[in-house]
Amino acid sequence: MAETYSLGIDIGGTFTDIVAYDQATGQIIKAKELTTPDDPSRGVITGIRNLLGVDGTNAEDFSRMVHATTLFTNSIITRDGAKTGMLTTAGFRDAVEIGRERKFELYDIFISKPEPLVPRDLRAEVPERTGPNGEILTPIDLDALRQKVDELVAQGVESLAIVFLHCYANPAHEDAAIEVISADHPDLFISASHDVSPEIREYERSSTTSANAYVKPLAQRYLDNLVTEAGNLGVKAPFFMMLSNGGLTHIEEAKSRPVLLLESGPAAGALVAAHFGAAAGEKNILAFDMGGTTAKLAMVEDGRPRVAYSFEAAREKRFVVGSGLPMNISTIELIEIGAGGGSIAHVDAMGLLKVGPRSAGSEPGPVCYGRGGSEPTVTDADLLLGYLNPGFFAGGSMQIDRGAASTAMTPLASSLGLSVPEVAWGIHDVVNENMASAARVHIAEQGHDVREFTLLATGGAGPVHAYYVAKKLGLKRLICPASAGVASALGLLIAPARVDRTGTVAQRFSEIDWQDLEAQYKVLEADASLVIEETGFLPADAIVTRLADMRFAGQGFEIILELPDGPYNENSASPLRETFEEVYRETFARTPPDVEPEIINIRVSMKAEVPGVRINADEKTTASEPKTGSRPAYFPENGEFVETTVYNRNAMMPGYQFSGPAIIEESESTLILGSGAKARVDSQLNLIVDLTEEG
Repeated sequence: MAETYSLGIDIGGTFTDIVAYDQATGQIIKAKELTTPDDPSRGVITGIRNLLGVDGTNAEDFSRMVHATTLFTNSIITRDGAKTGMLTTAGFRDAVEIGRERKFELYDIFISKPEPLVPRDLRAEVPERTGPNGEILTPIDLDALRQKVDELVAQGVESLAIVFLHCYANPAHEDAAIEVISADHPDLFISASHDVSPEIREYERSSTTSANAYVKPLAQRYLDNLVTEAGNLGVKAPFFMMLSNGGLTHIEEAKSRPVLLLESGPAAGALVAAHFGAAAGEKNILAFDMGGTTAKLAMVEDGRPRVAYSFEAAREKRFVVGSGLPMNISTIELIEIGAGGGSIAHVDAMGLLKVGPRSAGSEPGPVCYGRGGSEPTVTDADLLLGYLNPGFFAGGSMQIDRGAASTAMTPLASSLGLSVPEVAWGIHDVVNENMASAARVHIAEQGHDVREFTLLATGGAGPVHAYYVAKKLGLKRLICPASAGVASALGLLIAPARVDRTGTVAQRFSEIDWQDLEAQYKVLEADASLVIEETGFLPADAIVTRLADMRFAGQGFEIILELPDGPYNENSASPLRETFEEVYRETFARTPPDVEPEIINIRVSMKAEVPGVRINADEKTTASEPKTGSRPAYFPENGEFVETTVYNRNAMMPGYQFSGPAIIEESESTLILGSGAKARVDSQLNLIVDLTEEG
């Protein structure tokens, strides 16, 4: 058989989703396995093995594999990465701890600052110094370097971050250090800041490089093992990784710079939301992806997810800027909250019902899984509300126990003075409000009204909660695509190859040598082209976007703007300045008088689309009767359990219409619609739900 299938693999905190998609026919073969936290590759291999043989699928039928994972960001959050050391310029050992010398909450006397990934006793200083223009001020002392590295290795350091001052302008000292260390300690993992984050600002560069070093051993071992195990099954297809920016790269780039993958899983969800939203005629989408551990929200404007060029990992306080570790990487802009099917419900010190952020995960999982869980979770509540089918959870691959969920919920209900159904609805409603509040804040921060957007629900738990989240936000429309429960895995298959590269210029307009600036852009483009080519794409087919971080002289922070295409010369100064001032006025309403602009960083984004890629409707849809029966389910607008029609999603043909209350089941997810909903199936098999003011 010809190589026709693309394989998408998305590892979440609770479930691992695997999708085989036949590009020629549109056929989708899906598998959902519990994530195996002790060895995530084990769940992946089990899922692939279960796909083989379905509809005659063989290992040699796969033309490519695309993978996304939260493994690396979870490692930073839980602090279970490699024992990591750091080499710094003499006098800068504590730069990564001092940070910006700002408290993210000014009046909190008990503030807990994010701890650096590299503790102070594993940070060593080396006599050397490079100036901001790349000039060597103090030659590197290689003997001292060797001594410091030997001491760190003796302390058990497995991975090393090298962050020398101003090495973005001249990497000579970091390159010399790499050469010496690699010769003396060939098994030591090394991350150099000029390779990981070649940007101005010492603290952010140190934090990013430390994170890369912290997860690099884990990334190399995990990815090497996954490729080997897949090969043992006969899968020899090229292996690609999803980056945080929504693009793909080859596996060697991923192993070298794993920090670029920190938000790879959520990025796929935003991409597929944009794809399905466009198919349904909606370009302004609030992508809502809820799984077993977390919920993600991303804003899609005019058909494109927003991309940021920095973010904070492992925040002490989830929505508070400055409470996390800064990362200089490009990423699809989103928010993530600890609200998933496995989120644990509890009573706080004030006697109030709270849900999350603690999660039962996949081990032991919610109580109803029967795997040893004892604390009630969101999934347990949804089961007790009648929203989930005990005999058809995860397509019938798992049986879930309603009685066990009720038993676990009883002590919580007693402590609150409520019945079990009342506390179950309370859990469901609290989670919905948490997500709605996060969405309001996120969109308001971007200068938009949330009501301008349409909610698109994906993930195993997203469709269960989407209707009431949309109602809380005052939205008029909800979209639920086919195969919503594995949508992120599908999103991997439509992702383009993408490379983002950065360099620091730090010059005022009057100082810029425009030929030199053009040459620096060309260097970044050449580096990006090489990665695109190594990923299996033609650089000639790639779209190149030039950007710059610009500000007025004297300002502390920049705005990032897209620039006109090159080449640049002396005649470029005026149009580039006009472009900057236009964007600045759009952002801040005015420009300061008689102040010269300056370029701090230059950026190149290169993107190559997968030829002919598309996601069609699943051809497994049949023209049978969609109604399969009914069961009691709770709806607050009715104030009680009502007998609710249950529909088979795979039997709904284009044009089919129905009204809520309704339960719509497919193998990986369940959509719940209240009494105020009117739904129809469009030509792409998306469920389009119009929300009325009632209900």
